[in-house]
Amino acid sequence: MLVDHHCHLDFPDFEADRGAYVARAAAAGVGVLVTISTRIRDHAKYRAIAEAHGNVYCTVGTHPHQAHEELDVSLDELVRLSEHPKCVGIGEAGLDYFYKKSPPDAQAEGFRRHIAAARATGLPLEIHTRDADEDTIRILEDEMAKGPFKAILHCFTGGPELARRAVALGHTISFSGVVTFKKSEALRAIAAEVPLDRILVETDAPFLAPEPFRGKRNEPAFVAHTAAALAKARGMSPDAFAAATTENFFRLFQKVPRPAFGASA
Repeated sequence: MLVDHHCHLDFPDFEADRGAYVARAAAAGVGVLVTISTRIRDHAKYRAIAEAHGNVYCTVGTHPHQAHEELDVSLDELVRLSEHPKCVGIGEAGLDYFYKKSPPDAQAEGFRRHIAAARATGLPLEIHTRDADEDTIRILEDEMAKGPFKAILHCFTGGPELARRAVALGHTISFSGVVTFKKSEALRAIAAEVPLDRILVETDAPFLAPEPFRGKRNEPAFVAHTAAALAKARGMSPDAFAAATTENFFRLFQKVPRPAFGASA
């Protein structure tokens, strides 16, 4: 069994036939999906998707692109929304200096608030970081000194120092279809060095479809192709890698019950 802990089932790409995508994922051996929040104010939408499918869960949080739009959402409100039975994580939140859609100070403020929510709830934080390695390291280390929290650096495309420092803090590194691309040798080298108990696999669907589907709409079923590429990079069998990453998921996402795989979605 595999898990796609980071996809966006609320996006228009899936609206017309969301159930079919969930079913295809199950048929491909993907037993659990987590649809990720990009706006706290849309939480009802994510919650409804999770409630409609037995093996789908959701998070609550604000993507760094929208950080400046939701700074008025309090920590208490973030924690309150996370209490829903199918809300199993915080985020995604973090820093994105590539697109610069939100001011860096607003991103940092939102990032720290989401870290506080992860610390308060014990839920894992889905971190988005792009072209912001140094500031991400600084904030993570500063916040960890205030008290522990669980986090995943999702869709990792950073450098080896960010991976090393995050792992040293006890965090997890997750890889998407980018790791399958021909020019991603450096990323595969990082993936090969991440401790086995600190690695996850995801799609970030509908974005970043892995080879051989690059350029097409990504979907949760395709996580199997990314997992196979990661297993090869690490010199492991696909089954052993799937077992390890699934165990890592359930250790982090303790609010998600372990499914009887093959049950109806």
